[in-house]
Amino acid sequence: MKSLIMIIDGMADRPIPELGEKTPLEAAETPNMDKLAENGINGIMDPIRPGIRVGSDTAHLSILGYNPYKVYTGRGPFEAAGVGVEVKPGDIAFRCNFATQNENGTIIDRRAGRIREKTDKIAETINSMEIEGFEDVEIIFKESTGHRAVLVLRGENLSDKVSDSDPKKEGKPPKTVKPLENSPAAEKTAKLINRLVKRSYQLLKDHPVNIERIKRRENPANIILPRGAGAVPHITKFEEKYGLKAACIAETGLIKGIGNLTGMDVIEVEGATGGTDTNLKNIKNAILDTINSPYDLILVNIDGADEAGHDGDLKGKIEFLEKVDKIFKDIPLDEIYLVFTADHTTPIHVKDHTGDPVPIVITGPGIRVDNIKRFNEREASKGGLCRIRGSDIMNILIDLMDKTEKFGA
Repeated sequence: MKSLIMIIDGMADRPIPELGEKTPLEAAETPNMDKLAENGINGIMDPIRPGIRVGSDTAHLSILGYNPYKVYTGRGPFEAAGVGVEVKPGDIAFRCNFATQNENGTIIDRRAGRIREKTDKIAETINSMEIEGFEDVEIIFKESTGHRAVLVLRGENLSDKVSDSDPKKEGKPPKTVKPLENSPAAEKTAKLINRLVKRSYQLLKDHPVNIERIKRRENPANIILPRGAGAVPHITKFEEKYGLKAACIAETGLIKGIGNLTGMDVIEVEGATGGTDTNLKNIKNAILDTINSPYDLILVNIDGADEAGHDGDLKGKIEFLEKVDKIFKDIPLDEIYLVFTADHTTPIHVKDHTGDPVPIVITGPGIRVDNIKRFNEREASKGGLCRIRGSDIMNILIDLMDKTEKFGA
């Protein structure tokens, strides 16, 4: 038997007054998800533990059975590995946003109008950058999906113990990056990043791609905001850990990077943007093709609901969940074990991740089906799976797949 872990990024939410205190998942028409609930065992899951506001990276690591407190050094290395940068021991990697800064030095759009096109042309300019006084450091910069990008610093005496430049909110200037430890390496790295951020604006404000965007009244991608610094971690490969050959179908560089660093085969999907405009038909076809390939486990991440949550787009979130629901029509659910859940909650009114538990359902042969008929946050909490943690999922799956050893006599 094969297993499919399908994670709808940021799917869970909180009750919303405009919906009569329903969540978007409760308000959406999701007959196929409801059928999963009816044919499976339901519960709620804390991706790490109750009340912890997780990132997608730490949540996915936990769900895959890795202790994020041991293997997570920062988001940067995963983003870099996900976009094809061959990170090496000693490299310091950052995730970045293309953003929009006005002439007064204020960030007016942290995502540069959700830029989708020609970021590769912008990335070429940054990738050729040289910073005076830091000629011993190689700067590697590459675009990811949408407004996202990665920065890798390669050289001697560098540190990941530095703060972020991203102010997190519009209406503020980029933050001054500071060393987080008293070491020459951290001081050197912080100073380099501060110069790099300023230099990026000088190089990009009159870039041809941005001139075109301004003419179309779109926010230019005229500055980069590095954050999430991390040294490249050592992670035991998934197949070595579980004896399972695994594939990863994901849209964002972050989740692809987790797939790459854990030794999964990453399946590329044309039109998978990571937004609400993603090509769900192509994602579904990729899932079907991969199920028919020699893999024991498939990890799928679909990101659009999270984007809608961060944007406070209630209508968009509901509509996207209804589109995702249609994916299940053609998946041979009677032939696989399916874990269907979210990696975290992204409430519309918070516009960020929260520590709420997320709904989860597991279906497949021999499952002890409970009495739940609808898939959503409140109904799932009444199910037979009760309340589990993300780190429980792989234990449950390898037991169902009969791939585990008995503990004890």
